[in-house]
Amino acid sequence: MLHQFARQFGQKLIRKRLLEPIDESERPVAHLNILNLVILGVGRMLRGAMYLVAGAVAKHIAGPATIISFLVAALFSMFSGFCYAEFGAWVPRSGSAYLYSYVTMGQLYAFVIGWNRILPLGIGTASLARASSYIFDSLIGNHISQALQETFSLHLPYSLATYADFFALGLVLLMTGLLVLGAPESILVTKISIGSNLLVLIFIIITGFIKGDLHNWRLTEQDYKLNTSESRDIYGLGGLGLLGSGGFAPFGVEGILQGAATCFYYFFGVDAVATKGVEALNPHRSIPWSIAITIFICFLAYSGVSAALTLMVPYHLIQPHDPLPQAILHSWWLPARYFVAIGTLCALICRLYNAMFRMPPLIYTMAEDGLLFRVLTRIHVRTGTHVMAIMSAGNLTGLMALLFTFTNLVDLVSVGTLLVYSLVAFSVLVLRYQPDQNFSKNENTGEDIGAPGLAEHPLDSEPEARNSNILKRLWFPPSTTPTRKSGQIVYGCASLLVHLMIILSLILVQWSSQAFSADSGYTPVAVLLLLLIIGVTVIIWRQPQNPIPLYFKVPALPVFPLVTIFVNIYLMMQITSGTWAIFGIWNVIGFLIYFGYGIRHSLEENNEQQTPASTFQTLDKNTPTAKSS
Repeated sequence: MLHQFARQFGQKLIRKRLLEPIDESERPVAHLNILNLVILGVGRMLRGAMYLVAGAVAKHIAGPATIISFLVAALFSMFSGFCYAEFGAWVPRSGSAYLYSYVTMGQLYAFVIGWNRILPLGIGTASLARASSYIFDSLIGNHISQALQETFSLHLPYSLATYADFFALGLVLLMTGLLVLGAPESILVTKISIGSNLLVLIFIIITGFIKGDLHNWRLTEQDYKLNTSESRDIYGLGGLGLLGSGGFAPFGVEGILQGAATCFYYFFGVDAVATKGVEALNPHRSIPWSIAITIFICFLAYSGVSAALTLMVPYHLIQPHDPLPQAILHSWWLPARYFVAIGTLCALICRLYNAMFRMPPLIYTMAEDGLLFRVLTRIHVRTGTHVMAIMSAGNLTGLMALLFTFTNLVDLVSVGTLLVYSLVAFSVLVLRYQPDQNFSKNENTGEDIGAPGLAEHPLDSEPEARNSNILKRLWFPPSTTPTRKSGQIVYGCASLLVHLMIILSLILVQWSSQAFSADSGYTPVAVLLLLLIIGVTVIIWRQPQNPIPLYFKVPALPVFPLVTIFVNIYLMMQITSGTWAIFGIWNVIGFLIYFGYGIRHSLEENNEQQTPASTFQTLDKNTPTAKSS
């Protein structure tokens, strides 16, 4: 009985969603070329006030080598984007990672991705509100922050803000009210946001190269003694708190990688391009090129701003809450300060308005599927808006904007995004080695009832040849096409690799703090783990791949997705412990909701309760009784 209960419970976790068939007239027409996709991607990815993160990373984490941090983040964002593109290619719909994972990987997998997509979307919006508050406050002489610091000072852990930012909360509530009233997402607002961003970026980069000094990239200990001055950090943006060793990379490789983990936030949005395969012209070519060009353009913008900032002012003198206006003042160009601040504020508020539209649809979809509370599907009678989803999104975003600093919000977005991208890469790795599966209801006919369907996980299948030699099967698969057994082997090996990579990443993080000393006790452990990872990877490589034609496939399988997973895990290990604590609390809440409510109220659970009747009708669909009914 216990074994049967455990098996039934496990099958509930891996239930998959069948796609509803659509008419040919409803299919999206391919119309997006590379230019259209790049504009879409840059519009989603190019962030306002990117110099806030660049300033904090430069001062406390990486110094002028923040440019290298952006390069590392850009490179592996591109890897994740390519994995995302193949993931979308498996499901012939425009959608999100939540839909794709529900169709291909199962319910629990989809919930984890959906729940951890809500976090970056909400916190990303909160970071825009907090950044708007910083910029507006700097324009009026920091009066708001000083008043709030005196009145609403928070004596809370370091991961939270030093004061409650009611200005940022007010911005979020205002945008939430506009959405509830039915305000549409505006293309004009998007154009204003992109235009303002580009103008400010170009101006900042030109200013930096005109007013900058290359000596600021070659600072010495004597420069620190002459120029270091104490400053009051009322925004709680502190980091390592050390000046480093000087030069271009004062905090070394460790600082560059830790900075890359934070900078990853600025490449969040690659899915906007990767999920447009069904609407793209020649998607096998346009999707990968659009992802690469989009990330390259954004990297040039972000690295240009970082270079301008660190050239205009020594990194250890940067004010993280207001770096560029302060840097421009340092360079004695007063009028430029107001141009940068006002232009950035305009771009931020426009982007905040558009960002508020992204989280409510995901919350509504998950609630409609029964994984979140059904009350979140309520629609306003007059405006027709998803009022409860919008209000829950607004409340979560407002709470985050009220209590968290900008850099803490950025770190939370980074860790959530890195987790989702890792799960997407894992899905791509596993799916390529599975036998053919049906993804649409119109394909799940009576002839397929006895075959392994979507509700069956590779680990649940019976062994095909119990008496076969296991090692021989691992190295010399008996079939040239994927089978249940080979799929099971790949799934198990991929899961083992993820655990080995987590352990290796933890060791490397600790080892890097010792400057990768050869005398360290970590050396033999790291070498052993690396050999194990290589061996298990070879086992996966030996298994047959699914020859299904997709409009895009990542190259060099299984190495490409495994490298993506490893780098994402390693960057996640660079995030601070306070951020991990908050992220852990978020996921504990999510699992409580899923196991306490979602697993019993999902649509797939309700559909399974009707399985006997529907199966009888399917099997007897050719009888007169079935036709007459």
